[in-house]
Amino acid sequence: MSDPEAPLPSADEPEEGEEAPEEAAAPAPTEAAAPAAPPRPPMPTFKFSTFLYVFCGLLGVWMLFDTSFRNSIADALGTSPTSNGPLYYLIGFGSNYLLATMLLAGAIEMLITALAYNFTTDWIKAAKVQKWSAAFRKVQMEAIRSGKKDRIAALRPYQERLTRLSSEVTIAQFKGMAITYFLLILIYTWVGVVIGAANSVQRTINLGGTIIDLSGTLFTLGSAHIPYWFFIFSLYTVPFSLVFRRLLKHVWLRRYVSEHHLGDIPPPPALTPAGRSA
Repeated sequence: MSDPEAPLPSADEPEEGEEAPEEAAAPAPTEAAAPAAPPRPPMPTFKFSTFLYVFCGLLGVWMLFDTSFRNSIADALGTSPTSNGPLYYLIGFGSNYLLATMLLAGAIEMLITALAYNFTTDWIKAAKVQKWSAAFRKVQMEAIRSGKKDRIAALRPYQERLTRLSSEVTIAQFKGMAITYFLLILIYTWVGVVIGAANSVQRTINLGGTIIDLSGTLFTLGSAHIPYWFFIFSLYTVPFSLVFRRLLKHVWLRRYVSEHHLGDIPPPPALTPAGRSA
């Protein structure tokens, strides 16, 4: 009787009565294998969106310091009834309704910048990073107060990962800011040139019972003279920016919930006062 605790025969071992097959002769070594070359990093692919962000950012910096270049781009959009620029053709109104022109120019500017900002921002990732940062700061402060170096050292990998994720969110926001910066300088310049090209009658408006000239100086900040139109136009752009960004963020989140079927998750059961599910 065979021993039940004996190991099972291997598939390579010959059975009784069979001859063991001759071992295959090992191939003779030819030449020493050359060391494998380190893999090359993948070539970065060209992204038109990245090129557009960088291009708009550089144009914005150039326009900030070069007044003639800034005005030439604004003139290309049209600044007077004799010009054939597309923007003046749409919302110029012959310089007869300058307040309406500023209102529509601010709406167009803030809509485009909100679209760019919403396109480059991952709202879910940004919310997660913000929540993780708040939680990590609490744990990090507790570790520092404890004075234990091992607890502080254990948090370093998590801090490095959180720093990397935060930098990714910040870089994505900078992409949207490049377009915002370019349009901010361009549209403000265009509005100023349009008002400067209008005659004195067109620039004069009745604001709250006070007759003012839009090109007149509201106040002086150092050597800079802040005109009335700059202040009024800023009052237009700020509310538009808040409304458009909030609406686009809401649409983005609704689409994210729909694509990931998060709305199909049933709500948690209601709890009774005793803490048990109903």
